[in-house]
Amino acid sequence: MLKDPDATLDYKWDWAAWLDGDTITDATVTATTGITVDSIAHDATTVTVWASGGTDGSTYDLVCHVTTTGGREDDRTLSLRVTER
Repeated sequence: MLKDPDATLDYKWDWAAWLDGDTITDATVTATTGITVDSIAHDATTVTVWASGGTDGSTYDLVCHVTTTGGREDDRTLSLRVTER
């Protein structure tokens, strides 16, 4: 995904298919150095993060980790390529 260095944007993970009826009880999002996680929210099937910053020409990873009611845990990574737009 592309992101402008001056933008603060939301990014979403939809876990519904993987959950197969289970629900998210906790979620964290970590970022590689240089990008800022401003806030995180989740509901039963999705996780949304607001991220800002980054340096033009760099790529950063946002890693979403969820825990479910059924005790499952998993990660998904979203890569952001920062470029002036």
